[in-house]
Amino acid sequence: MQTYPKLGDMRALVGQEIGLSDWIEVDQDRINRFAEATGDLQWIHLDVERATKGPYGATIAHGFLTLSLLPAFSQTAFSIGDVRMGVNYGLNRVRFPAPVPAGSRLRARFKLLEYTDLTEGAAQLVTEVSIEREGSERPVCVAEQVSRRYV
Repeated sequence: MQTYPKLGDMRALVGQEIGLSDWIEVDQDRINRFAEATGDLQWIHLDVERATKGPYGATIAHGFLTLSLLPAFSQTAFSIGDVRMGVNYGLNRVRFPAPVPAGSRLRARFKLLEYTDLTEGAAQLVTEVSIEREGSERPVCVAEQVSRRYV
């Protein structure tokens, strides 16, 4: 985990990688629970037997499951010492260039794209998050995450 002492220190890091998360396993149980929680019950996610004959040779995680792991990735990638609260402000762009077969291990790289002062003691950060699958050259998700941090 990369630790930065102060929110204001982030301003100088625009254009740089600011953190790399720990690995998270996306197993069939996690996929099943996500499907149940969201109502996205497509066979490509849940029917192991049918999926082995499908285009990916296995069940795959929902793209939105992969995206929903952003908070978990963030918690192990970097922290800012004087920030007392952070809120998710949204996403600018999200793409899923490659599938996530059940049993994959994922991690995320965070690159700071923008730093904008808001009010005294607050800033908006735009980070490019590239989620990679172990053993694959292509990312499985690339997103621009917008967050607001408060000291």
